Amino acid sequence: MEMRTFKADEVKTGYHPLGYLIDKTAEPLNRYTLWTMDADGQWRDAKPVCFHSLPQEGWIAMDAFDWKKDREKR
Repeated sequence: MEMRTFKADEVKTGYHPLGYLIDKTAEPLNRYTLWTMDADGQWRDAKPVCFHSLPQEGWIAMDAFDWKKDREKR
C-alpha cells in the first residue's frame, strides 16, 4: 500500500524523508526545520529553514509531534 504524500503548502504538521519537518503549531523557529539523521535513526540537530527552501512535494502528514516526549529521549 502506497503512502499518500502532499505538497508542502498542504501540510500543517508533517515530515519529509530528506529530513525536513513542518509544524505550523510550533514557535516560529521550529515551524520549518532541517534535521540530520544519526546512526541509530534518530532525528538530531534541528536547524530552522525558510518555507521556500523546503522540498515542495513528497510530504507525509502527521496529526502532531510530541516535542516534550522527543526531548526526554535525548
